[in-house]
Amino acid sequence: MASASLLRLSLSKPTTSLYPKPDFPLFQPSTRIAIKPNRHHLITRLCHPDSITNNSPNSSIPLSTSPPPSNLFANWTPPRALWRGLSALVLAGQVAHRVLTGRVHRRNTLQQLERVGPGSTGVSLLTAAFVGMAFTIQFVREFTRLGLHRSVGGVLALALSRELSPVVTAVVAAGRVGSAFAAELGTMQVSEQTDTLRVLGTQPVDYLVTPRVLACILALPVLTLLCFAVGLASSAFLADTIFGVSINIILDSARRALRPWDVLSSMIKSQVFGAVISVVSCAWGVTTHGGAKGVGESTTSAVVISLVGIFIADFALSYLFFQGAGDSLKYAMG
Repeated sequence: MASASLLRLSLSKPTTSLYPKPDFPLFQPSTRIAIKPNRHHLITRLCHPDSITNNSPNSSIPLSTSPPPSNLFANWTPPRALWRGLSALVLAGQVAHRVLTGRVHRRNTLQQLERVGPGSTGVSLLTAAFVGMAFTIQFVREFTRLGLHRSVGGVLALALSRELSPVVTAVVAAGRVGSAFAAELGTMQVSEQTDTLRVLGTQPVDYLVTPRVLACILALPVLTLLCFAVGLASSAFLADTIFGVSINIILDSARRALRPWDVLSSMIKSQVFGAVISVVSCAWGVTTHGGAKGVGESTTSAVVISLVGIFIADFALSYLFFQGAGDSLKYAMG
């Protein structure tokens, strides 16, 4: 009797599971909604795209069609000439700071000095000799006809010291040294060798640019003095052999016409020209991009800009140095 009652209690009591069944099903049966295509609705959406609301709750609010505000210079890129000119100024300031603080790579500077100085001596002297002889042919005959043969040496000395020697030397250096600087640094830039120097902890300005600028500034005055001597000697020889003006007369006239300021101004011009050539060539080299074609374009552009800078600087310095000069030929005639 007791066992029968226990059996009825167990059947009437609900069993409790260890994992209770949730109040909602975990997996809802998928419901497929068949949408009948409406040709008029599709045509309306194609013709009026603004009517598409994507069933958003705020579809009644019209969307703003005005473009977002943009920066004025967001899509503007500076011209390449302006960008390179600014980079040349920045590079010149960095080189000046390195020189004033003594951060100069001496061994590399000596190597570049040997390259700019002795490496360019032959072509510079040859050019100066023929320029001096060509200048002699232009005016010595006229001076001898006017009886001014005693002022020939003074005219030669003044022209060579003030203008011809520094300008000719700078033009030769721009064609030989400036093109080499631009081509080398441009090749290093496109082949990512400058980035390798930065990874190794070396600044390209310290290792590549500053030695080249210093080499040009130090070597060009010496080359200018040599070109002046060779040009005057070749001019005197030509005047003596062809036009009959004695070498002694030419040298004596040159000695009386020249002043120390004439030689000093020539050296100052050479230093300015050397700085222009080296800074422009290095700046154009380190801003090269575009592979081998970019290297060629940078080299050509560097030489052209260097020559233009030389002539502009020559005019400015001549106007500054010799504006009040005018008595030198009077002393040359004795």
